[in-house]
Amino acid sequence: MSAMGARRRAAVAAVLAALTLTACGGGEDQIPLDSYSAEELYRRAEFELEGRNPDDAARYFGEVERLYPYSEWAKRALVMQAFAYHSDRDYEAARGAAQRFVDTYPGDEDAAYAQYLLALSYYDQIDDVGRDQGLTFQALQSLRDVIEKYPDSDYARSAILKFDLAFDHLAAKEMEIGRYYLKRGHFVAAINRFRVVVEDFQTTTQTPEALHRLVEAYLSLGLTDEAQTAGAILGHNYRSTVWYEDSFALLTGRGLRPEAAGDSWLRSIYRQVIRGEWL
Repeated sequence: MSAMGARRRAAVAAVLAALTLTACGGGEDQIPLDSYSAEELYRRAEFELEGRNPDDAARYFGEVERLYPYSEWAKRALVMQAFAYHSDRDYEAARGAAQRFVDTYPGDEDAAYAQYLLALSYYDQIDDVGRDQGLTFQALQSLRDVIEKYPDSDYARSAILKFDLAFDHLAAKEMEIGRYYLKRGHFVAAINRFRVVVEDFQTTTQTPEALHRLVEAYLSLGLTDEAQTAGAILGHNYRSTVWYEDSFALLTGRGLRPEAAGDSWLRSIYRQVIRGEWL
C-alpha cells in the first residue's frame, strides 16, 4: 500500500472511531448526525461502500445532501448515492437520485455518469426476453440520451453497445411471439410479427431467422411469391447462414427458387437490398 493510501485509510479510520452514527435514532449517549461535518459523513458512506454495504452507504450519502444541501460534498454525495442504490439493485431509488443530479447539475463533469447510471437502472432490469418490454423501451431512450448529450464521453461508447443489445432484445421478443403463433398454425399473426423484425429491427441478429420464418409461413399459406422473395433477401444478405440453407431446401423441395417475385411488401424490401439501402 502506498504512503498516501495508508494515510487516507488512517484518516478514514480516525473519522469512524470518532463518528457514532445512528440509523434509526437510539440511546442518549449517541451523537446526532448533524454534529458531524459533511466530509465525515461522506467518508463514512465511502467506508460502507468499500465494506459492501451499499444500502447503508446510500443512507449516509443521503444525510450529506440533507444536512449540507448547498455544499460541494452534497453534490458529490448525490451521484454516489445513485451509484450505491444501483449497487444495491434498488433501481427505482437509483433512478431518482441520478435524475436529481442531472436536473440540478446538468453542466457538471459527473452529469454524463449520472445520466449513464439512470440508463443502467433500466437496462440492468432487462434480464430475459419474457419480461414486460416497457423497461426495454425506457432503457433505449435513456441510453440514447447518454449518446446524444455526451457523445465524447466513455459512457457514450458503452451506451452504444448496450443500446444495440437492448434493441436486439426487442426484436427477440417479436420473434418469440412469432414462433409461438407459427407453431400453432396462426400464420397471418406470425407473419405480422416477423414483418416487424424485418422492417423495424433489420440491423439486429434476429433478422436472418425472421426471413426464414417468413418463408415457412408463406409456404404454409400457399403464397409462393412472398416465400420466394423472402428467400431471395435471405440469400442476398445471409447466404452463409443455416437459415438460408433451410429456406433454400424448403423452396427447392417445392420446385421453387429464392428469387424476387410478385409485388408484396417484401418486393419493396428486396429493391432496397439491391440498391444497398437496407441494412
